[in-house]
Amino acid sequence: MIEVEELTKRFRRPRRRGHRIRGEAAAERAAVDGVTFQVAAGEFVGYAGPNGAGKSTTMKMMCGILTPSGGRVTVDGLTPSRQRRQLARRMGVVFGQRTQLWWDLPLLDSFDLVRHLYRMPTSTWRRHLDELANLLDLGPLLAKPVRALSLGQRMRAELAAASASTRPRALPWSSPPTTSTTSPSCAAG
Repeated sequence: MIEVEELTKRFRRPRRRGHRIRGEAAAERAAVDGVTFQVAAGEFVGYAGPNGAGKSTTMKMMCGILTPSGGRVTVDGLTPSRQRRQLARRMGVVFGQRTQLWWDLPLLDSFDLVRHLYRMPTSTWRRHLDELANLLDLGPLLAKPVRALSLGQRMRAELAAASASTRPRALPWSSPPTTSTTSPSCAAG
């Protein structure tokens, strides 16, 4: 389902002004250096490490947002950096610092806008949303504006939005730093 082999991402960092020696190249820093792991279908894993360890960078390469400097990543048989659009139809993602929900709208209206973005038929969307609302206990929250939800409620709503839009086979989820964990997780199905 998800295969990561010797994955590397390097970023060039220009030297500070006045500290560069003529002809010297910009410094490179490895944000991810030789990471290897697999996530089988149906498996749920945590990817832990300190701040700055490359967890979110790895997830961005798994989604096709960043291109690896080296190594290989495949998700559901696709290479994210080359097949990003195809992968987007099979994969949901939740980054804690980004939202798919509209702050001033009731949660249900936010979900409906997501449905329109993904061009999902109302009947399919309604079925998926009903399943997720039941699973994640969102029913009592659907009429509330997103701004009135607690952080935990918003994260459950984000998870529902990412899941209902595509019925993903993979769902990387990076928790915001204000929750009890700062470790990204990934579920594969």
